[in-house]
Amino acid sequence: MKITFVRPHLTDQRASDAMEPLAFAVLAGLTPPDVELALYDDRIEPVCVDAPTDLAALSVETFTARRAYEIAAEFRQRGVPVVLGGYHPTLLPDEARQHADAIVIGDAESVWPEVVRDAQAGRLRPVYQSETPPSLHGLKVDRRIFRGKRYAPLTPVQFGRGCRFACDFCAVHAFYGATLRQRPVAEVVSEIEALGRKFLLLADDNIFASPRLAEELFNALVPLKVHWACQASIDVAQDGRLLDLMARSGCFAALVGLESLDERNLAQMKKKWNRERGDFAGALAQFSERGIMVCGTFVFGYDYDTPATLDATLEFALRSKLALAQFNTLLPYPTTALYRRLQAEGRLIYDRWWLDPTFRFGQAMFHPRGMTAEALTEGCFRLRREFNRYSSIAQRALAPQTNCRTPYHLFAFLAANLISRREIYKKQGKALGLSAPEAA
Repeated sequence: MKITFVRPHLTDQRASDAMEPLAFAVLAGLTPPDVELALYDDRIEPVCVDAPTDLAALSVETFTARRAYEIAAEFRQRGVPVVLGGYHPTLLPDEARQHADAIVIGDAESVWPEVVRDAQAGRLRPVYQSETPPSLHGLKVDRRIFRGKRYAPLTPVQFGRGCRFACDFCAVHAFYGATLRQRPVAEVVSEIEALGRKFLLLADDNIFASPRLAEELFNALVPLKVHWACQASIDVAQDGRLLDLMARSGCFAALVGLESLDERNLAQMKKKWNRERGDFAGALAQFSERGIMVCGTFVFGYDYDTPATLDATLEFALRSKLALAQFNTLLPYPTTALYRRLQAEGRLIYDRWWLDPTFRFGQAMFHPRGMTAEALTEGCFRLRREFNRYSSIAQRALAPQTNCRTPYHLFAFLAANLISRREIYKKQGKALGLSAPEAA
């Protein structure tokens, strides 16, 4: 038997920032050795739908749903059964079932062996779902399926899943709920040692989902002498001892969700805790003092945002010399509290933006209160352009504590900024999906 994994892209253009799709390495580790595996990553290569296979398995995010359904249709037209899993089929199972022979709801680890057995017997069930969230103990990650593919040099390694916060807009909380799980630290360390790679992304939704276990992990990373980046909540800035350990264990960069400079917006998104213990400038200084570069994320479209809010945020990001910044239109992911509220208020421009052929990447998906949808779309794109100008990159590079602290910091800063600049112009205004996969 042969199984073909497919990681869909959101458009038909190749990406320059793609990292290894870790979910498929996890599934590969659970697949019997007598099953042949292939992987097509739509972000970096054509999807060869004519290559012989017995099952196509696609991991689907909301932004890639339209493209995934196109690819699934191509396989099914050729008589190949399709199973869809990931965030989007979990959030919208009834929709996903229309485009597949089977779907997986939630994490796939505990049901994947059953999917494989049923596919071998030619009797796939319509829905597979674990009764309880699977344990992450004993997770086997088989990265052989990535051989020969050109990914970004930052290798993703997962420690845990879920986040202890429940932000209004967050699809992570919609997927995992209040469930928090971590792998045994010894298993994570063994995986990193076996990898033999020095530049890692700890790909947790929030590396501080459990501060106690994060501390245990950081202590174990110190002797490995690796360099790593992560996603972190800003509340860790209040714990100087933990930040010291974070830096000592090799952390050189963190993506931090700042989201808004307006406390009223933070309250509306259920993230008021972001500034309960101090202002952003003070918190960012704590990261800088330890040589940790920060990628700050901001979201616009909440009720107290105006065009002036965007200008003030750009000024703050430039003044703070953030290593990177994301200026995003507020995204109403399906089934989130945000989506339900906007839908009830009649403010959605697209009922299902992820499938709408008129939607374009970067567009506002709803009518905000403090500006027009057009002003929100253009404002966010303008901030991305201004922040990523070559002159801005050069000025921000001269942050001695972080962005040019060492030759390695400077190299990572410049590489990340040039890739970010390229991707901004490549994706803005593009339709989702729309191109058929390439035949072999």
